[in-house]
Amino acid sequence: MRKTLLYEQELRQLQVELVRLQRWVQNEGKRIAILVEGRDAAGKGGTIRRFTEHLNPRAMRVVALPKPTDAERGQWYFQRYIHQLPNRGEIVFFDRSWYNRAVVEPVMGFCTKKEHQRFLQQVPEFEHMLYEDGVTIIKFWFSIETRSLRVWKRASPL
Repeated sequence: MRKTLLYEQELRQLQVELVRLQRWVQNEGKRIAILVEGRDAAGKGGTIRRFTEHLNPRAMRVVALPKPTDAERGQWYFQRYIHQLPNRGEIVFFDRSWYNRAVVEPVMGFCTKKEHQRFLQQVPEFEHMLYEDGVTIIKFWFSIETRSLRVWKRASPL
């Protein structure tokens, strides 16, 4: 009960800070892209809901792109994300982002090794261009790990 109360108090304070951040973004005409990445069932969607719960929807969007269409597969990989970047005075939450090419697609066989390598080469350049253009990128990685209990045997003395 006490832990829940403390959690709710801290959550409220953090949500107030997010509202302040959003007002600042709006007043200063800033652009913020928040990338929420991670394993399946790691809590990405729930976290985004908590983040956005009290934000003004006119100055905030959540982007969760489906798998690429045939037309998008023929385009430069980053192109479909460029259309979703924040406008002045806006925060955009990406529920998964261009990092799918680094994490999910190689494992699932959705991209070739060459496409994966090209992505790894281009992503720092792409993000640097966004930075130079005034987009602030904030990245979160979520993972749930189960720790197995290990029994360590000591070597017996001779």
